[in-house]
Amino acid sequence: MEILIGILIPFAGTTAGAACVLFMRGVMRPLVQKVLLGFASGIMVAASVWSLLIPAIDMGEEMGKLAFFPAAFGFVLGILFLLLLDLLIPHLHVNSSRPEGIKNSLSKTTMLLLAVTLHNIPEGMAVGVAFAGMLSENSTLTMAGAFTLSVGIAIQNFPEGAIISMPLSSEGMSKRKALLMGALSGIVEPIGAGITVLLASFVEPLLPYFLSFAAGAMLYVVVEELIPEASDGEHSNIGTIGFAVGFLIMMVLDVALG
Repeated sequence: MEILIGILIPFAGTTAGAACVLFMRGVMRPLVQKVLLGFASGIMVAASVWSLLIPAIDMGEEMGKLAFFPAAFGFVLGILFLLLLDLLIPHLHVNSSRPEGIKNSLSKTTMLLLAVTLHNIPEGMAVGVAFAGMLSENSTLTMAGAFTLSVGIAIQNFPEGAIISMPLSSEGMSKRKALLMGALSGIVEPIGAGITVLLASFVEPLLPYFLSFAAGAMLYVVVEELIPEASDGEHSNIGTIGFAVGFLIMMVLDVALG
């Protein structure tokens, strides 16, 4: 039951953020969006370092001077995996009129949903790997650490849920439908996490690779999408402040509770 709650926490964060549309009047202000994007970026970067890469390196200690290899190899694979998805999956980012991925005839709403879903894939993997590692009784991954990562991702999912649902509402979609679309963008996380947990016994030998893979995928999303969107146009320093706050919160959570 604890593991089920743990893998559902990030989805709850997305849904709670999407629910902001029910209280929204008008459109989301650009400054607010920049803060939220920066905040989500900070959370993801800190989680990638403290919750994923450092444990992956610690697990490779028996390799001596090559202890970095599992983390480095998995990290590169994670970057390449998200790069491939980014090139193939049709998606559209908020405030953009130019679709990415292969040419398609999908609606704008569908492509917006796919964009956020694409961001959530590595986050679901990260939570699943953390709980799978805890089940394997690996000394570097504990229940507290897995829950810390889950809560951290839920915190950064809150603004992501709002960022997808509020623009949809401002473009004419009903608030209830916008809420549903925002919530659905996060459904891939518990699904991916659950599958990973079920495969825990098979994942154990490859844990450092999976952890760093998730870190690479998450950092790809941050550098490729979130930070550029937070820095675009005027008042980019607001996004930077949001990043610092998010990074600090996740760092404190991981060190204090992990």
